[in-house]
Amino acid sequence: MATFIDIHVLQTVPPSNLNRDDTGSPKSALYGGVRRARVSSQAWKRAARKAYEQSLERADVGYRTKRIVELMVARMQELQPDVDGDEARQRAEGVLKALGIKVTQPRAKKDASPDDAEPYPVSDYLIFFSTAQIDRLAELALDGDAGKTVSKKDAVAAADSEHGIEVGLFGRMVADNKELSVDAAVQVAHAISTHAVDIEQDYFTAVDDKNPEDESGAGMLGTIEFNSATIYRYATINLDGLFANLGDEQATVRAAQAFVHAFVSSMPTGKQNTFANRTVPDAAVIMVRTGQPVNLVGAFEDPVQPDRGLVAGSAAKLAEATRGVSSFVAEPELTLVVRGNDRAAALDELGDVATLAEAVERLAEPIRAAVSAPAPA
Repeated sequence: MATFIDIHVLQTVPPSNLNRDDTGSPKSALYGGVRRARVSSQAWKRAARKAYEQSLERADVGYRTKRIVELMVARMQELQPDVDGDEARQRAEGVLKALGIKVTQPRAKKDASPDDAEPYPVSDYLIFFSTAQIDRLAELALDGDAGKTVSKKDAVAAADSEHGIEVGLFGRMVADNKELSVDAAVQVAHAISTHAVDIEQDYFTAVDDKNPEDESGAGMLGTIEFNSATIYRYATINLDGLFANLGDEQATVRAAQAFVHAFVSSMPTGKQNTFANRTVPDAAVIMVRTGQPVNLVGAFEDPVQPDRGLVAGSAAKLAEATRGVSSFVAEPELTLVVRGNDRAAALDELGDVATLAEAVERLAEPIRAAVSAPAPA
């Protein structure tokens, strides 16, 4: 039976614009009949990726990019410094052609000088490769003669092994070659506020430092939209899927632990310099479940009212919803509660209270138990 780690986070942010739409307005959603603040799953996945890059080795993370040729050429020149740049580029393109990945030459910049190097070809869309895969592809490109045609079998073998933690967690979709696609082991929900939220506007001005003393008025003025909210965030890790992607028990433990810590502690950087909105969560509830993951956003279909405190009210609703889902699914095998203040004390009854570091460490044993191969008969 499949095993999942569900991560539920309550986090209050002051005036901020974490994730804006095409007009610059904070993203929002209608839920439970009222307007909520919203942060897209992509925004928080990106934040989590940047967060765990600080704690993982370079070999564990990867590159999501269109500039695959450029990456391969750089690696080829590290492995074989005397390789000619144009030859390396041709070899890299040959490997990608064997993979079925199309690359095109980008348009030259308008202000480009005739002496500027020609830009590297790029793929039509972003593709995720682990560091190890870039290494294998570069080695394959260097193997043999310059005119040698790389076989599809060899190219796929290089690109479809050693996925690394990032590709193992977030998967990979390659439209040009389905063989290279990897199912994601992590799902991240759009975060929404637990209560109704209005979007506000800040009218701001800036003074020109060199204004003459007898001249008044602003050097510039403008407006920026923002909101503030207590947000419910949710993500889940399919441990069996992660193990299938990585093929290694210890790598699966490190990947799952890194994601849990990063997801709980990360923050999207939208307009952060403007609002300095970096807060820590009010509470996180981490559950190890078998059978199916459970998103508890239904706790907030009836919006929390501010009269009892948004954090306290949100925690109480989350605790109630956790008890309620036991009518449909089995109790979690392990529940860990991390909280930073007494306003979220209603969650204490759900499981063991711990710090984030302690909770992440305690996950190692159930992760190993979930992915360990059965002993041979």
